[in-house]
Amino acid sequence: MAEHNEKGKQAEELAKEWLTGKGYEFLEANYRYKHAEIDLIFKFKGLLVFVEVKYRSGTGFGFAEEFVDYTKRKLIVKAADQYIHEKDWHHDIRFDIVGVYRDKNGNLNFRQFEDAFY
Repeated sequence: MAEHNEKGKQAEELAKEWLTGKGYEFLEANYRYKHAEIDLIFKFKGLLVFVEVKYRSGTGFGFAEEFVDYTKRKLIVKAADQYIHEKDWHHDIRFDIVGVYRDKNGNLNFRQFEDAFY
């Protein structure tokens, strides 16, 4: 596995632990539908929350939410529609982006952008 893919998977696991610690109920990771993938799926306060996780080694080149483009959002929504159909979900949903960052001292920081799109 390429190093950036490995860091991405580690970031997903860290984001999962961080969100679980905030009271989110973990449901599934790496849900795939055709060419689309949702990194993490949770329940939180009656919502079904679809989470895209982005790892950045710093913020010098921008924040995580800036790296989820229109095409990626469209794929996430397509996969979410399928998941909702499979699970027969009839309540509200939300799309979040969680950025996992390392500061100059190597410490981890998290930034959650709730309701990032749609």
